[in-house]
Amino acid sequence: MSDNSNPSLRLVVMAKAPLPGYAKTRLIPALGERGAASLAERLLQHTLAESVRADIGPVELHVAPDSRHPFWQSLPMPLGVSLHDQSTGDLGHRLWQAVKNTCAVSQGLLLLGTDCPALDAERIREAAAMLTHTDAVMHPAKDGGYTLLGLKRMHSRLFEDIDWSTEVVAQQTMERLQECAMHCQMLEVLADIDEPEDLRYLPPAWRVS
Repeated sequence: MSDNSNPSLRLVVMAKAPLPGYAKTRLIPALGERGAASLAERLLQHTLAESVRADIGPVELHVAPDSRHPFWQSLPMPLGVSLHDQSTGDLGHRLWQAVKNTCAVSQGLLLLGTDCPALDAERIREAAAMLTHTDAVMHPAKDGGYTLLGLKRMHSRLFEDIDWSTEVVAQQTMERLQECAMHCQMLEVLADIDEPEDLRYLPPAWRVS
């Protein structure tokens, strides 16, 4: 653990198993089911590796389907990553269930998905450092969502009445933060890889000709 890190900060990664026809379905027209699943797995491995490399606290991988699924059972888990089941319900409910116990066990958390190849260890460390000076931090996504949300305090309201998977997720989340009297530091806008047109944001070495 680096001297500048907060040892009680958690990283909570939300992930779907990268299975054909289950993950990255909006990329299927461009990549096919197997190609979309292969990219989803590469994004998952990248996110876990960068989260561990950031070295700011324990990394929790919250998964769907549940951790008994053969994919999760066979996945070589990076050292320092623990496996957890996502709850049922909409995304807001699942996010809240994943983060709500943080107040009891840590000083805060960084919540991230596995869709953003630009979210590397350096940006994760920067977000963690920024969180020591504010209530929340956010890396907005180009599509109107967010790629990372850091929270020092937990409120269920932050995940309620959000139009998930739309261009207003970040805006509505900022409104919820204001309702909870939490100041949020906005960080760089990054690109999620969700739609065929997003493939241009992949690192050059990842691109399929």
